[in-house]
Amino acid sequence: MVRRSRRPNVPRKIVLFALGIALILGLHVKTAWAQDPGVTATEIKIGNTAPYSGPASAYGTILKTVAAYFRKVNDEGGINGRKINFISYDDSYSPPKTYEMTRKLVEQDHVLLDFAPLGTPPNTAIWKYMNQHQVPQLFVLTGASKWGDPKGHPWTMGWQPTYYSEASVYAHYVLDHIPHAKIGILYQNDDYGKDYLAGFEDGLAAQGRRLIVNRQSYEVTDPRIDSQIVNLKNSGANVFVNITTPKFAAMAIRKVHEIGWRPVQFLNNVSASVGAVLKPAGFEASKGVMTGIFGKDPSDPMWKDDPAMKRYYAFLQRYNPAADPKDAFNAVGYSVAQTLVYVLKRSGNNLSRANIMREAANIRDLNLPLLMSGIMINTSPTDFYPIKQLQLAKFNGQRWEPFGTVYAGAINRQALVQ
Repeated sequence: MVRRSRRPNVPRKIVLFALGIALILGLHVKTAWAQDPGVTATEIKIGNTAPYSGPASAYGTILKTVAAYFRKVNDEGGINGRKINFISYDDSYSPPKTYEMTRKLVEQDHVLLDFAPLGTPPNTAIWKYMNQHQVPQLFVLTGASKWGDPKGHPWTMGWQPTYYSEASVYAHYVLDHIPHAKIGILYQNDDYGKDYLAGFEDGLAAQGRRLIVNRQSYEVTDPRIDSQIVNLKNSGANVFVNITTPKFAAMAIRKVHEIGWRPVQFLNNVSASVGAVLKPAGFEASKGVMTGIFGKDPSDPMWKDDPAMKRYYAFLQRYNPAADPKDAFNAVGYSVAQTLVYVLKRSGNNLSRANIMREAANIRDLNLPLLMSGIMINTSPTDFYPIKQLQLAKFNGQRWEPFGTVYAGAINRQALVQ
């Protein structure tokens, strides 16, 4: 016969108290150490896709600068002791390839988040996938207004001013300052181009839309756009709204000049790089072109003594010496990388995907060093549009000259109606 040892007679209250303490400690340990994929005690794995080749390859330098900035951060000790492992794949601005590469980042590389994926069509291709898998698609480099949809797509957030907002500013300028305007528009035939087009048309309102005398579109695979420019000139337009990516923007500006057409020109901000667009188009041909800017132009001598610009130049010289320091796209990469670093640092040791989105949606008056004066980053759980302001500028043959005040355009159609 086996005798069972007698359990000590421990009061029930003491047992419950001990269990409670153990439970609390267990929860504490889980909060402190359990993380989502892509995070270890020494590393934060960040993914990205960008067009290093293909029709939008001029944008590739942005992400090269992002990678360089992360190297700088790592040299300085990383994010709360963790180094950034940045994995960026070339998607050639091809949506099917973006989808393929993004799935690889999420399912094979196990990144924590997808940071600054570039282009409206590529981001559209992965939008549903990222939200279904609850992986942050954070600070996308495209100004499509649909990236600010916290209810329907809570894992996606834009960064730059929306195309819709920017175009509405141009429309208001035309109505206020160009009497007898006859408007011709060239736009890329995809979500990116149509978002700009909608913002411009809605900014003109019903009566102003009658000022548009011709619309021409092009495909991103088209070799040239000469015929579209000739058609716009022949329409009698004296205002040219140029809604194009860099390669086509340079072609358009150069062709306008070659055929002797002299309209008032508006160039969308995503193609406002002096080095990547205006220089290839020709500085004389580009003279007088207007755009909306939100960041300091590193090619502008007015910033040569600016402490922030000096730090930017020193950074490029050390970490990305092959980059053109006067190319505004590199300044974009510098600033968007600083935005993510700000969010990661605020997240502390809680590097869950949910907490990172929470921090990204609670930015208050973040004034990045290379943003124009008066332009700050603000977000909230119901506002996924970090940068909402623009400064108009005109190219004088050498640099962009800011003029007027800072504008805040309508971020989307709903905001314009309200």
